[in-house]
Amino acid sequence: MGYVINRLLQGLMVIAVMAVLVFIGVYAIGNPVDMLISPEADQAEIQATIVRMGLDKPLWEQFLAFINGALHGDLGTSFLYNEPAVRLILERFPATLELALAAILMAILVGIPLGVIAGLKPNGIVGRAIMTISILGFSLPTFWVGMMLIMIFAVNIGWLPSTGRGETASLFGVQWSFLTGDGLAHLILPAINLALFKTSLVIRLARAGTREVISQDYIKFARAKGLSEPRVILVHMMKNMMIPVVTVLGLEFGSVVAFAVVTETVFSWPGIGKLLISSIVHLDRPVIVAYLMLTVMLFVTINFLVDLIYALLDPRVRRKESA
Repeated sequence: MGYVINRLLQGLMVIAVMAVLVFIGVYAIGNPVDMLISPEADQAEIQATIVRMGLDKPLWEQFLAFINGALHGDLGTSFLYNEPAVRLILERFPATLELALAAILMAILVGIPLGVIAGLKPNGIVGRAIMTISILGFSLPTFWVGMMLIMIFAVNIGWLPSTGRGETASLFGVQWSFLTGDGLAHLILPAINLALFKTSLVIRLARAGTREVISQDYIKFARAKGLSEPRVILVHMMKNMMIPVVTVLGLEFGSVVAFAVVTETVFSWPGIGKLLISSIVHLDRPVIVAYLMLTVMLFVTINFLVDLIYALLDPRVRRKESA
């Protein structure tokens, strides 16, 4: 219990510090009135807009209003859409979440088996080929890979659609693409594009974990007992090899959600990434701040869950915290 409380307190401290940094970083830069009001507007209209947005108040007073609203679940009203910023983000969040989950699932299903194979046969042709592929995954720019996927599979071959989310179906009151054939077809290319870098990362982590674990005494003992190689790998090796993979994947899931902007732009995927780009262009401060704060909370939550899973996989973590 002490371990959980410590992690919760650390997470709350991170959120508090980031609230200050995000607010100052966004609200102290630029003037959204220049972006949102017509150049022909007179001084009275400009002043009325400034007052309506609350920009006539000192920065410290704006910050106190922001904190008060945040504690009540209100991160401001969009200057551009005149809607609550949190609502705008949550309306688009399922699309980004679906894309991120599909990408992480692809990275796990492809990266872990390939990484284990490369770790078991590091000097073989297959192992070297897998590591070469992982280097390409790290090196190729995401936007270029996305355009190549569109050109090959959408334009030249015509197998898959290139833009949009396609037909969706409702589940628990939320629209999802993977529930329909058309939506699933629209999901494949952007998910592959987003998963490429993460798959390469998982391959390297799984290979390194396999190389480290395979030489341990308990693996040698399991083999000496006459256990089959699949049982040694799946039961004895995988549990310990997965500890660093789970840790990194948890944090990487947060980064996939937060930084899917390039993929969403290339494939016109209607997620929060496109909303963020539009908000930055028009200096829509409440939406930018709401996006950043929700991203911070997402990272903190995922980090907390990863710590709990890590502690379950390796009890030494709990003992170390309690000492």
